[in-house]
Amino acid sequence: MGWTREENMRFEDALAVYGPEDPNRWQKVANAVGGKSVKEVKMHYEILMEDVTRIERDQIPLPIYRGGAAINFKGTQFVDHQISKRMRNLNIR
Repeated sequence: MGWTREENMRFEDALAVYGPEDPNRWQKVANAVGGKSVKEVKMHYEILMEDVTRIERDQIPLPIYRGGAAINFKGTQFVDHQISKRMRNLNIR
């Protein structure tokens, strides 16, 4: 089953709170998201990491969202300062 925007936001918030050093990270992230298993959360994380790697290599363009102010981020067109700030705060590696 897919992920809603709200689930993705809770997922990203939980990644920012529970870092890789937390031995119960995935259970805590799953609890924070709600309705997702540890396995689903880990798989979603792996997909996120693949996407981040592809974006960093300029293999896929970043999306342009309506209403967002486009800014430059590492030489790539990026949208909305809040999104870039949020990505910097994630403990994804």
